[in-house]
Amino acid sequence: MTPKQIDAFCATLPAATRSVQWEGVIVFKVGAKMFCLIAPPAHSVGRICFKCPPEHYDSLSRSDGFRPAPYLARAKWVALDDPRTLTATQTKAYLKRAHATIAAALPKKKKRELGL
Repeated sequence: MTPKQIDAFCATLPAATRSVQWEGVIVFKVGAKMFCLIAPPAHSVGRICFKCPPEHYDSLSRSDGFRPAPYLARAKWVALDDPRTLTATQTKAYLKRAHATIAAALPKKKKRELGL
């Protein structure tokens, strides 16, 4: 998937919001908590970064094409420098899981407010 396609897909996830921060980085959030970043080419954070479940972080961060996300690795985020490394199906699955991981950690009241 291209960054533009990833942007469009993230916008379809339940209660997802989009903003632009940090030198043109597109940030997707659910309940005001980030789950995906889409950076301009050659940005230090990596082209695409997303939250992954803690139990998957170690293996995923060492997989081909992935690396620990700068500034966010301690929170179990990974960076993908070339989004074409993955198929569209794989990319969507990782992004859905990132969204679900963040949404699951939201307080019950916030989940109700967002319809999650």
